[in-house]
Amino acid sequence: MDLRNLGDDPLEGNAAELHDRTAAVDGALTAIEADGESMTHVELRDRSAAFAGGLHDLGVEPGDRIVLYLPNGPTYVVASLGGLKAGAPVSFMNPQYKPREMVHQLEDTDAEAIVTHWWLRGTVDDALEETAVDPVVITAGDREQVPDDDHHVDDVSGDPTHVERDSDEVALQPYTSGTTGQPKGVQLTHRNVRAQGVDMLVDDDENAPLTPAELKSLIWLPMYHITGFIHCGWQPLLYGGSLHLRSAMRWDAADAMATIEALDISHFVGVTTMYVDMVNDETFGDHDLSSLEVAAEGGAKMAVAVQREFEETASVDITEGYGLTETCGATHTENQTAFGHREGTVGQPLQMTDSKIVDAEGEEVMPGEEGELLVRGPQVMPGYHDLPEATESAFTEHGFFRTGDVARRDPDNYYEIVDRKKHVIVTAGYNVYPSEVEELLTEHDALAEAAVVGIDDERRNEIPVAHVVPRPEIEPGNDVTADEVKQFALDELAEYKHPRHVEFVDSLPRTTSGKIQKYKLRDDH
Repeated sequence: MDLRNLGDDPLEGNAAELHDRTAAVDGALTAIEADGESMTHVELRDRSAAFAGGLHDLGVEPGDRIVLYLPNGPTYVVASLGGLKAGAPVSFMNPQYKPREMVHQLEDTDAEAIVTHWWLRGTVDDALEETAVDPVVITAGDREQVPDDDHHVDDVSGDPTHVERDSDEVALQPYTSGTTGQPKGVQLTHRNVRAQGVDMLVDDDENAPLTPAELKSLIWLPMYHITGFIHCGWQPLLYGGSLHLRSAMRWDAADAMATIEALDISHFVGVTTMYVDMVNDETFGDHDLSSLEVAAEGGAKMAVAVQREFEETASVDITEGYGLTETCGATHTENQTAFGHREGTVGQPLQMTDSKIVDAEGEEVMPGEEGELLVRGPQVMPGYHDLPEATESAFTEHGFFRTGDVARRDPDNYYEIVDRKKHVIVTAGYNVYPSEVEELLTEHDALAEAAVVGIDDERRNEIPVAHVVPRPEIEPGNDVTADEVKQFALDELAEYKHPRHVEFVDSLPRTTSGKIQKYKLRDDH
């Protein structure tokens, strides 16, 4: 195959064009498999172009945002690729979100359309009642379950459409939260998305470990997550590989290993929890995992014992990488390093990516020294949606993005992520922002204050633990219980965010300026 003929600037133009080129070369190969059904690359190309035309027929214009509130499935791929072809920036939304979590994103995007699944339809209604937006609702799944006023996804079909877009126009708008304030819309341009795909489009038959027909990506990570979309889906798809989609809400370690064996899966990207679950499953060792050529992990450090046990059984190295939503996925990886796999690191910076580590004054530190990781490259966002001050503070005067993570590098330019500068809790690959949980907990009638911290957990990396101060008239255990507080959070937030433990305390430790000393709460565990 030779997909390198991308013109003078391979990063210029609508990102969806890259898959059209793939379909022109490897069109007869399987692109998507899910629930026993499949779709070739040509069929995906044609269906997504028709979907783009259908969006325009429904009034969606280039530049209008469409929100995907969906579980993993073929519709996710068709709708996202179709949105790109329609010139409509695609905004991913976590299908575990409850109505209160959806409102800000719906309003901030001013969503012109929302694509969902029938069993999520009631949640969409509840969220829309709290907003001023009135998007077209496109629903997937069993037609008999779809409301009469909705447009079934299969009926959204018009003239094949492919809108030309400038490389600096927005292609994707996922959302990420800081430690304070509302979630921020990350503007990822067509250039950003193309940059993460171009590496897969180089003809290198002598060194490529897999042909397009052999590249089979098992996607169990949620596709609303940038890793799930870019590294599990986008890159293998552009290479001509096949995406084998499974529901992120129904993760099963034994099923995953059986699937790898049955389908000769060659590409799997997971989070630490998934590898821990596989190694600890009673069927581990019973399945032939030797088809894996790529086994990758990101989001949190993996225990060395787990990594080595998996590697010995599967006969493949688990490679780590590093990236953020703001960087449209990876900035560092072990897959393209000069000296191969190096345990405990996230590898070296990607091609076209500048990376450095600086101290508090912004001066670059020497190898082995710790500091904040800064990155710059064609995959890095231009900024946050309608947040000029947040955008300005996120970048240095020389255009480096401040990751907020503490790192160090060795003399061979391999990077290691040491800690998170922000108070983000990483649990089973999901980011939990304590301020969001704390704000909710203080809405409980029995609670006056709350502080949430991440506590080390062997399986999930960290778990959220809430320290709550009851109101003066409340007696813990009688007037309110820890289980009631946990259920209160569970009713209002995605399941992975709710505190796994709730501890009642008389007061929270503070500095003289009134800031909560969260390190003291962590040290108590």
